[in-house]
Amino acid sequence: MKAYFASFSIYSIVMLKLLERKWYQVKRGQTLQEIAAGLNTTAYALAAENNLKEEVREGQLLRVPQARPLYTVQAGDNKALLCGSDQAYRERNGTQAFYPGMRVRL
Repeated sequence: MKAYFASFSIYSIVMLKLLERKWYQVKRGQTLQEIAAGLNTTAYALAAENNLKEEVREGQLLRVPQARPLYTVQAGDNKALLCGSDQAYRERNGTQAFYPGMRVRL
């Protein structure tokens, strides 16, 4: 019986680690764009995750969105090829803009 409870405890700890959210505390003078670049996400995704309506403030805690891969657009790429559809592209990246060299969320 003890082994069952011990393994249950370990399982619970592992599951809690998987569900654990990552947080970031804003430092003096940082912008949302700078923070997003450092966290390998987009400013749009960071703002959406935190329901931001204005620029961030020093000391503010931000939830870091779950990572989706970033990709640098190459000549010949299109939104549907990268995200499945134009709508999916817009939802993931928060913009219709699309040009070579742009970093986008897949």
